[in-house]
Amino acid sequence: MLTGKVQRRPRGDLARVLVVDDEADIRELLDLTVARMGLLADCAATVAEARKFLEQQRYQLCLTDMRLPDGDGLAIVRLIAESYGETPVAVITAFGTTQNAVAALKAGAFDYLAKPVALEQLRSLIKSALNLPRRSGADEGEASEAATRLIGRSPAITHVREMIDKLARSQAPVYISGESGTGKELAARLIHDQSARRSAPFVPVNCGAIPENLMESEFFGYRKGAFTGADSDRPGFFQAAQGGTLFLDEVADLPLGMQVKLLRAIQEKKVRRVGSTVEEAVDVRIISATHHQLRDCVDAGTFRQDLYYRVNVIELKMPPLRERREDIAPLAEAMLCRLCGPQPPRLDAEAARVLDAYSFPGNVRELENILERAIALCSGETVAVDDLQLAPATAVRDSLGREGETLDDYINRVEKQAILEALTKTDFNRTAAARLLGVSFRSLRYRIERLGIEE
Repeated sequence: MLTGKVQRRPRGDLARVLVVDDEADIRELLDLTVARMGLLADCAATVAEARKFLEQQRYQLCLTDMRLPDGDGLAIVRLIAESYGETPVAVITAFGTTQNAVAALKAGAFDYLAKPVALEQLRSLIKSALNLPRRSGADEGEASEAATRLIGRSPAITHVREMIDKLARSQAPVYISGESGTGKELAARLIHDQSARRSAPFVPVNCGAIPENLMESEFFGYRKGAFTGADSDRPGFFQAAQGGTLFLDEVADLPLGMQVKLLRAIQEKKVRRVGSTVEEAVDVRIISATHHQLRDCVDAGTFRQDLYYRVNVIELKMPPLRERREDIAPLAEAMLCRLCGPQPPRLDAEAARVLDAYSFPGNVRELENILERAIALCSGETVAVDDLQLAPATAVRDSLGREGETLDDYINRVEKQAILEALTKTDFNRTAAARLLGVSFRSLRYRIERLGIEE
């Protein structure tokens, strides 16, 4: 007989929760909370007991402590991810041990709670977990239909769709990296639309478009009379996204002062409106994005390292269009249908060939702009090369001296050459070279490692 097992309740269609904790009082607290929500619970005190329960019963949620007598919560997270993928796992961590929480989220945990457990947060977490769409029947069809909005059959975009499916079943903060025009906001919307938060708002915010003096009131809201012109209470972005997802686009453009306040809001899950003396609890999932290399911004001192680790729990990389050329044709076909309806013009063979060879520095967004222009210029039912109005690729490459390189390759080559010249001038004294280049020593060291420069 397994120790810690709760008294059997009448069976039915009630959701079942597995509670794993070696502290009897915590197990009792979690058991009572689950029972009051009308759910069934089984309790285990060790990893071994949890494993036996999982072999015997299907669960809609697992709540596990991080520290257990015969292992840790990560072992349970990995076990469930490998063998019981439909069951979301939430880990309970000691107060202040955020590293454990981040490790659990990266291993596939749905969410985490810090001790002492706040019952309001616990109930909210349980409701979110039970609201996750199941990967079967109609829900699977909806997820599949949503994923088709990321058009393409290349390995790169297939991997992105697989990642989105995984990320949608988690509450972990996601950082979406990629060049401008690669579809970062679309990816964020897909994560939200397939998540337990899909019925709540998705609020996109362009961090680079908000004046610095208005940022705090825009993000956190304000009270009537807080400043001149504040003639009524107004919620901010966090309140508007309550229960849903807050998408911070171009997060690297936030000034340092606002980064501190954002970090506190994420950590405490509370915000204080401008002009208010009390904090409000907020429940939002943070997804952020930028076309900058966020790690470089940290090294340059323009982005806080602690905030970086908060927003970059899991990274989703959006590939540039030049790395998924087999997707250009189906993307162009879908865009022409969307822009022109059921009988769109078609690309002639030469126009298709030219598009396939183009470098697309503006990525998918540039392809759409090119096709909109071509539709306006074409005179019949066929889009010709002249309608595309593309500059000759060879002329662009020759003027920049890139000789067929991608933009990233070209920038890396120029950066590497500049660093090597500075190191040579300073006899490979990195401190002096950093001073010569006008960057910090940490930034130079990171760039040397990234570019593979050796003495």
